[in-house]
Amino acid sequence: MIRHTTDGARLLPWTGVEGKPCYLVGDGEGYVSRIADNVESVQLGMAVDLLGHVEDLLGDRSATPEQLRYIVARLAESLREVHRVAWSRGARLVAVAVRAEHPEQ
Repeated sequence: MIRHTTDGARLLPWTGVEGKPCYLVGDGEGYVSRIADNVESVQLGMAVDLLGHVEDLLGDRSATPEQLRYIVARLAESLREVHRVAWSRGARLVAVAVRAEHPEQ
């Protein structure tokens, strides 16, 4: 299983050199955390917009194979971003739950 988080670190919604994950260690209140929150929000909003385009294109019987390949490529990119956001948020929820169960740590 691929591990996308480290204890106490936030998986950021972008990658670093060679597509490697980027992490942020902090309290979630700083400048980079706010930028990451904004990027996640944009990524999720773009995914919703993309779904609307997909529905339109799938309803168009004259859509070309090139158009369909293009939209599938954009869907793959969007799914990758949404998956990263979900993984990051899920890891943070687990961390909050652990801290709530063990406040002395």
